[in-house]
Amino acid sequence: MKLVIQRVSSAKLEVDGKIVSEINKGMLVLLGISNTDNGSQIEWLAKKLVDLRIFADENGKMNLSIKDVQGEILLVSQFTLYASCQKGRRPDFNNAARPDIAEKLYLEFAEELKKNGIDPRLGIFRAHMNISLTNDGPVTIILER
Repeated sequence: MKLVIQRVSSAKLEVDGKIVSEINKGMLVLLGISNTDNGSQIEWLAKKLVDLRIFADENGKMNLSIKDVQGEILLVSQFTLYASCQKGRRPDFNNAARPDIAEKLYLEFAEELKKNGIDPRLGIFRAHMNISLTNDGPVTIILER
């Protein structure tokens, strides 16, 4: 599993011109699931994500977690994170999990975030989504397991 974490002031997700999910201060998290993932990474990744100290304290140092700042998470499934561009000019997505497996693990990850005190806003699996965000910093971190 691979997470691309962006610290945001706000983010919103639209499908067919309608806002589906929206957050204020927090994280936009793009979640990639590979064809070798089985869910064993979920507990560790979810805990690491909510405990990650990427928000500024009163001295401007990254010392606070999303829970500390009462932030929100917008969680989006992103199969293209497992694209391979080694050959040719068109990305190869064979390393990404099949949609049925990816959706199951995506929802399990969302549930694990809830167990860790954060109720994420979700995208719509397999939909064409438009995401707008204000990247705060910018701070963008990749987390893999």
